[in-house]
Amino acid sequence: MQPRNMSMSGVVDLAAVKAAGEAKAKAEQARAQRQDAGADAPAASPLVIEVTEATFESDVLQRSAEVPVVISFWADQAEQSKQLNAVLERLAGEYRGRFVLATAEVYANQLLFQQFGVQGVPAVFAVLAGQAMPLFQGLAPEDQVTEVLDQLIAVAEQRFGIVGQEVDPGTAPAQPQEPAPPRPATPQELALTAAHDALDAGDLSGAIRAYRNVLADEPANAEAKLGLAQAQLLDRVQGVDPQAARTAAAGAPGDVQAQLTAADLDLVGGHVEDAFGRLVDTVRRTFGDERDTVRVRLLELFEVIGPDDPRVVAARTALARVLF
Repeated sequence: MQPRNMSMSGVVDLAAVKAAGEAKAKAEQARAQRQDAGADAPAASPLVIEVTEATFESDVLQRSAEVPVVISFWADQAEQSKQLNAVLERLAGEYRGRFVLATAEVYANQLLFQQFGVQGVPAVFAVLAGQAMPLFQGLAPEDQVTEVLDQLIAVAEQRFGIVGQEVDPGTAPAQPQEPAPPRPATPQELALTAAHDALDAGDLSGAIRAYRNVLADEPANAEAKLGLAQAQLLDRVQGVDPQAARTAAAGAPGDVQAQLTAADLDLVGGHVEDAFGRLVDTVRRTFGDERDTVRVRLLELFEVIGPDDPRVVAARTALARVLF
């Protein structure tokens, strides 16, 4: 029972683009509601919660549309996990609502333990817009923990428009307010939604056209860039025989098109490092127009995974070494 939009394996997640758009819309609506209720009114949610399998949907998945949720898996007999929880709880107060800490005792939540693929405790994950990502495992020094939290908050804001809300940790929950009416969608948002819907429906050519239309008006639109890269990737591998393509690539290391096709299949199958490594090696072996073709394809695959992914960062470094 993998919750929708949770992707930790590296496999291309077709719902990720739509999740980012939905998360931004929900975050904007939540901020509008807070402004209508009195601008700087404190948030009602506690900064530290104990999550269970029964409350995971409401306390983590739904909440992650408005604020980054950090999940700490711990066990009573694992002293390091309790020490880490104490540090995270204090930091949750110091960060004043920029993230929410959810602690999960592993023996009481075996299903969550298995779903997240936890290998041991302490183990810390984050959920943004319903998507899970590993942060670190083991008792990390506090300066490293704060560095990871700062990166998480930056990604939440830049990629999903999720900023949380600074609050006084000691403030009592506010009284619930009447929800503000949703604002009308802009033409650009409607066009982006149509592109997401086409991608979800498997209409790849329609999605490609729709994303290009959005980018024609908004060349810097990150959602449209990501959606276009995903749609083009899936369009390229349609009808390709994976076994034949990989055999061809193995038998002809200098065949640029064979390497590009194999890299696409690697990425769609979740073998992200293999895809990146294959193309970096191909750049090393090629020159002129062929080299530039491979370099551009590699940059497109970086868009699919996301610029902040550590695998992308490592591959960019490797590409720079080859080029320069």
